[in-house]
Amino acid sequence: MEPKRASTFLWLAVVAGATLSAVSLAFGTAQCKIKWLFGIPCQDVYGTLVEQIKAWQIQQRCLDEGEKCSYELVSTGPYEIAATHTSPKSKLVNDLHFLLEQSTVCKVTGEGISVASKDPADNGTNFCSLQNLMDGSHLIEAEGYKRFTNKWICAGFENANCSWP
Repeated sequence: MEPKRASTFLWLAVVAGATLSAVSLAFGTAQCKIKWLFGIPCQDVYGTLVEQIKAWQIQQRCLDEGEKCSYELVSTGPYEIAATHTSPKSKLVNDLHFLLEQSTVCKVTGEGISVASKDPADNGTNFCSLQNLMDGSHLIEAEGYKRFTNKWICAGFENANCSWP
């Protein structure tokens, strides 16, 4: 093979492999990404989210609480929070990650990934696992609150029912 043709072939193979990897990752697990904006300092948002996760840790009466329990704080770092949510009914686990960025407003990116579910829509559980923390902590009432997501970056978002008992 000529050097130019070989390098072109190699480049196409790398691009094709990266594309196939991205496609398999996208369809391999149920995922959701949400962006929130707040007109309050990220330090306040951070503390409120961590406290809400701790408040909704696993409880004895968890089934009576619906999906608003069984959260576990995995780790915290500067501007990062990692947690899990285990559905008391289905026992499915969602890995949750929050990344906070302070600028003129506090920007928060939340991502939920279902550990075991291969259903891309996942009945909106990733969306609800993230949004329930915002609702329960009353951050939705914070100055400047805005939420951005859609069905392409948050599978099941358009049909999500987060008002479980």
